[in-house]
Amino acid sequence: MAALLGRRALIQAFRVHTADRDNVCRLVSSSCCTRQYGLPGKKLVTSHGAAIRYYSSDSKDDLRVRYLDGEDSGIVVVGLNRPKAKNAISKNLVKMMFETVEDIKKNNKVRSVIICSLVPGIFCAGADLKERAKMHQSEVGPFVSKARALITELGNLPVPTIAAIDGAALGGGLEMALSCDIRISSNNAKMGLVEAKLAIIPGAGGTQRLPRAIGVALAKELIFAARAVDGKEALRLGLVSHSVEQNESGDAAYLRALELAREINPQGPIAVRMAKLAINQGIEVDLATGLAIEEACYAQVIPTKDRLEGLAAFKEKRRPHFKGE
Repeated sequence: MAALLGRRALIQAFRVHTADRDNVCRLVSSSCCTRQYGLPGKKLVTSHGAAIRYYSSDSKDDLRVRYLDGEDSGIVVVGLNRPKAKNAISKNLVKMMFETVEDIKKNNKVRSVIICSLVPGIFCAGADLKERAKMHQSEVGPFVSKARALITELGNLPVPTIAAIDGAALGGGLEMALSCDIRISSNNAKMGLVEAKLAIIPGAGGTQRLPRAIGVALAKELIFAARAVDGKEALRLGLVSHSVEQNESGDAAYLRALELAREINPQGPIAVRMAKLAINQGIEVDLATGLAIEEACYAQVIPTKDRLEGLAAFKEKRRPHFKGE
């Protein structure tokens, strides 16, 4: 029953396609997204007869985005949805993800982002090699550059990002996950930068982000050997923060990611953004410079209304109500 309820929660998060810019619903004031789409294609059904997942071959459904509402307002769930291509990174997917990232950057109501998959057993299989095989050689470089730029933009989002890895994350798929602040996987997920099997190297940040995540020697070993590891091994290596037992619905990592997003949600949003900035900038420099960066970020939270609200709530022994001001 818990698994079914969890799957319903996940699918409810993808009834609105916010990547369609003309119909995008943004979280402003107390508004919420209400437009729903009935998609053609394969449909799975729960024991209660409720549809839990829709697939479509229409390219406009390659990415499905939902700005959650109610108590979860502020959480954005970005779902990869290319079942026939195992969520491989295509030109269209890159375009749609760029649009989504831009929408999120402009929305100061967003407090966290979850990137997950709507396709059972897969997170992202990497680059769409079938599409790439049809490209002229002169097109390959610019496409890889654009994909790299997208993953960089994901990493530069000012709010916490969580990758929910409920299936295979290989090549560019793992690079996408590595750009997120936090990674959560199922125990049976497979992760690896396997590009050496194709006589190429990771081209979207993998050679830089993997060593920063697990250390230089281990990163070299995995990349040189094109080795994939499961969730338990990824946790041991420090590649993921949590590895959870997969459930019958195949969305255990997503549900754990949602729990974490709900922990982040009530915290001071400006403080969280400044903490991310201080960590990301500080980790790349010497300690003295890092401390100066922290001081500058701290200065940004002192004049906020949220800081005064936090002090008042502490004094009055009540839950604070932060507005991001």
